[in-house]
Amino acid sequence: MKIIPRDIPPRAAWALEQAGIHPLLAQLYAARGVIAKEELDDGLARLLPPPALKGAAEAAVLLADAIAQQRRICIVADYDCDGATACAVAVRGLRLLGARHVDYLVPDRVVDGYGLTAPIARRVKDAGADLLVTVDNGIASVEGVAAANALGLQVLVTDHHLPGPQLPDAAVVVNPNQPGCTFDSKSIAGVGVMFYVLLALRAELRGRGVFDAASQPKLDALLPLVALGTVADVVKLDANNRRLVAQGLKRIRAGALPCGLAALFEAAGRKVQAATTFDLGFALGPRINAAGRLADMRLGIECLLTDDAGRARELATALDAINRERKGIEGEMRDQALQIAEELFDEGEEPPAALCVFDPDFHEGVVGIVASRLKDRFHRPTFVFAASQAPGKEHELKGSGRSIPGFHLRDALDLVAKRHPGVLLRFGGHAMAAGCTIAEEHLDTFEQALDAVAQEWLDAATLLRRLHTDGPLAPQYRRPELVDTLHEQVWGQGFAPPVFSEEVEVLSQRLVGEKHLALKLRHQGQPVDGMWFGRTEPLPARARIAFRLDADEWQGVRRVRFLVEGVEL
Repeated sequence: MKIIPRDIPPRAAWALEQAGIHPLLAQLYAARGVIAKEELDDGLARLLPPPALKGAAEAAVLLADAIAQQRRICIVADYDCDGATACAVAVRGLRLLGARHVDYLVPDRVVDGYGLTAPIARRVKDAGADLLVTVDNGIASVEGVAAANALGLQVLVTDHHLPGPQLPDAAVVVNPNQPGCTFDSKSIAGVGVMFYVLLALRAELRGRGVFDAASQPKLDALLPLVALGTVADVVKLDANNRRLVAQGLKRIRAGALPCGLAALFEAAGRKVQAATTFDLGFALGPRINAAGRLADMRLGIECLLTDDAGRARELATALDAINRERKGIEGEMRDQALQIAEELFDEGEEPPAALCVFDPDFHEGVVGIVASRLKDRFHRPTFVFAASQAPGKEHELKGSGRSIPGFHLRDALDLVAKRHPGVLLRFGGHAMAAGCTIAEEHLDTFEQALDAVAQEWLDAATLLRRLHTDGPLAPQYRRPELVDTLHEQVWGQGFAPPVFSEEVEVLSQRLVGEKHLALKLRHQGQPVDGMWFGRTEPLPARARIAFRLDADEWQGVRRVRFLVEGVEL
């Protein structure tokens, strides 16, 4: 591993500090490309305007007409946290804005697969809907939208995934990544897209005289859900996404959140008043996702929709139990997948340029998490496959992939599809995460084809694991209250949380729970506790480490500790 300190533009850091930003925060923000205090303004007025999102105005007209005519609207969701929160935002928001007949349908990961399909369109029609609205899916559902059209349904597609060569023939498509869209936030999550559609709808209803500025519903009540879906989907936190997340966190900390979210905080043992992006991404998000992976995502969506506190606690408790089950399955799969991956190359050799792992006993709901773990371990683009459990499709394998910086996974799949027609039955995704379906007989072909693309696209520099850090931590910043200040900020994908690095003396080290390393370190002449979770190998007496700041409490005294992220050996 190579530890690389970020460049801190001195003029930008100085300008931020002069504008009243804490000196440490000024350095951190400057290193992440912020050059002026105005960029840190997270006020709602600073959000990008809804009309800039292509299709939003047309979607508003479509929805306003449906509300006026009391037509039945059905939301077709996705089965991850972004899809669940987008569905909840759509249902809650449309009801706030006057829709009387709003229902939802979420595909089953195993039976239905991803996106709007012809059978799902039929189920929506049979349920009596007139207007079908997709959230966090639909941009690749060319056949599904055609089937819905043939059934007489109007279709509104709201999505953020990259489109394929053909757009679906929907009445309206809202997607910042569709051709011709000039919306600056290409990284907005699916829940954010739906929130923007609701903002445009409210403006349309104002224009029709349904509301005025004083009487219009306050859509900011939806921002806690927008924040959760945005962070959990690991989209790039550009300036607009950071504002959405910051606004959501402010409301959560103030107690202005749906009771389902409050129940999830309680089930996860986290404090609402001190909510952080870490809580959203690593405590609440996995509990919602677990429903879609192992059970029925309707559990997660109902938890986000209910206004009954007792029901919310029941659902949050159920989601917590499903998440514990997911962890057990993931642990077993991870160990098995690791063993399979290590058998792909001899000890002392470099791993293949790309990894593909399959076992007949793998659970398709957890392949994405396991792929992420292997990617982190070997620093290679990785696909993990499981046998489809859908009736009549037992010969198919469903794969989930995770990538490393410099290797666009969805584009790689596109190239594999062009070079080997028929091997990929379906595929889609982003640069860093993608999914595909193949026939089991084509697994070897896919593995060789992906490895060939990886060998062409990846070089030694890309394959070298890099950890970008914020350099040394000045000793005056090693204070619990400053740790709290850092945790309150909005960090995430593309706006990385602070990680510091420098050489420390290792005073003592011991294993905790047989898989974690508890450390006593000397930093800048002062002793400090450290933890390296998931590490069992001892450190040398002096080591250059990368670490995050944390604070723990012992006998009523809060102390700073270092959470080690890596070491440069």
